This record gives sequence, structure tokens and C-alpha cells, in this order.
Amino acid sequence: MTVLTNVLQQSLRQLKLSGMLETLDARLTQAGAGELGHLDFLQVLCQDEISRRETQALTRRIRRARFEDTATLETFDFAAAPKLPAAQIRDLAALRWLQPGESVILYGPVGVGKTHIAQALGHLAVRQGADARFAKTSRALADLAGGRADHSWDRRLRELARPDVLILDDFAMRELTPPQADDLYELITERAGRSLILTSNRAPQDWYPLFPNPVVAESLLDRLINNSHQLFMNGASYRPNKRPKAAAGDTGKKAG
Repeated sequence: MTVLTNVLQQSLRQLKLSGMLETLDARLTQAGAGELGHLDFLQVLCQDEISRRETQALTRRIRRARFEDTATLETFDFAAAPKLPAAQIRDLAALRWLQPGESVILYGPVGVGKTHIAQALGHLAVRQGADARFAKTSRALADLAGGRADHSWDRRLRELARPDVLILDDFAMRELTPPQADDLYELITERAGRSLILTSNRAPQDWYPLFPNPVVAESLLDRLINNSHQLFMNGASYRPNKRPKAAAGDTGKKAG
């Protein structure tokens, strides 16, 4: 039996079925105890391999997404932000906007949790098998500008256009230069049919004056805004809830 097990282990290594290899001893013990028949043994081993591959694929997608934090809906404290539209946020969490390539706009004051919710929606999409990418809008535009300098603009545009979900954080923070407006127009146009998640401190109707060319603004924003789910997030800042907790020995100490 030991010889056969060693041969099987070697075969699994050659086939790169490490999920099966990792659980083989446990499954053989179950089979020896009569808990698994022949077909059950094989099916469970196959499922172990499938689970390993799914976990690895999820890890790769999360790494490619470049999230700032491991922000999820499960870790968001809705009780600490009672003014937020929790029902609407949970409705967006159903991801019905993802398959048709619709967009999501989260806007409101600083610190209410827009970035957390945007990344949480991105995490949910990744768990469902979608590719996502998170970027500060200013950095995405700087990256595209760098592409014009070194002739890699087309490649950089494709990288931002490719994911099923692109999260642009801090959208419409300041007035755009003509090259930035043109790059943004190209990016949004190239992503037609794929979802965007935008966070902004400004309401969508206040974005138009930030574009130096009204024609570009009208063409781009009308298309974007009219194909999006808009959520106004209001209330007190959520950031105090994310402050590091004081160590037990620090309580009651006076500042030096």
C-alpha cells in the first residue's frame, strides 16, 4: 500500500495536482475507514484540486486589482454610519450592474467611506470571477501622461481598459488640463461595455466645469452619468472608526 501511495504521489506531482497531493493522506484515511467509496474518493480528490485552483486564481485577481486595503462589506461598520443608504449599498452588492457593463458613482463629503465601499464592490466582483483594477484618478492620468513621453501610451491605455471593473478613486478632484481631459475621454470611450466605479467629493452635475472643452465634457459625461447607478453618501466621517486602537497599557496615560 505504501509503495502504491508513493507512486500515486509522484504521479500527482508530475501532473502538478498539488491540491490532490496535499489532501491525499487525509482522503486515504477516510477511504480506509469506510467513509468514502471508490467514486466518492475520486470525486472528493478532484474537488480538492478545483478548490486549490480557485483559491489561487482569486489570489491572483486580488493582487492584480491593486486594492489599497482589504476593504469588504463585511468589515464596514454600518452602525457607525447610520445616515448612509445601507439598503442601496447592499443592492449594489448584488452586482446586477456588472454583467451589462453599467457603472457606479459614489459621491459625497470627505471621509464617509466612499473608497471603502468602492473597493468592497470590487472585491465582490473579483470573488465572482471578474478582473478589477483600483487606481487614484490622478495616478491613472499621470500614468497615461507618462505613456505619451515614452511612446507606451497605447499599452498603458489597454491595461486600464482591460479589467471588467475599473475603480477610479477621487474622481473630479480638480480642473483637468486639456491632455488629461483627452486621456480621460479616450479611457472612458475604450472601456465602453465595461463597468466603472467612481468616487468623488463632487456631485456628477458639478463635473462639467472641470473640463476645459465643453464639447468633450458633454460627450463624455452625458454618456457616463446616464449609464450609471448614482449613490449620494452623506453623514459623519467614517475615518475615526479606522483609527488604530490604543494598547491596553496606554489607557489613562498622559501625553509626555
